Amino acid sequence: AAAEARDWDRFARLLNPEVVYTLEQSRERISGRDRYVAFNRDYPGDWHLTVELVVADDDAAFSRTGFAVGDQTQVGLTVFTFDSAGAIATIDDFWPQAYDPPAGREHLVERF
Repeated sequence: AAAEARDWDRFARLLNPEVVYTLEQSRERISGRDRYVAFNRDYPGDWHLTVELVVADDDAAFSRTGFAVGDQTQVGLTVFTFDSAGAIATIDDFWPQAYDPPAGREHLVERF
């Protein structure tokens, strides 16, 4: 909610100062709260984030989000870990791309 509202001070308070953000598909890593906040603040385009699902306990969380920039949308899968104070310590983002399935299993599946 803080990111979608562009409330960067509130967003930063959720993060451990040494947070590590990993983008798995592009093999990029951002270390540190200031750099991670700047990455989100300066991301190009009019982006919007919709949280669709969160599963969490005291140590970690998983989320599924909808991410839109203009008319392009993606599903994001994210794994978070928390430090002992409950701040976000690590973030691992996965941006799966849709693809057409191989032939031969049409009788088993429903396409959506």
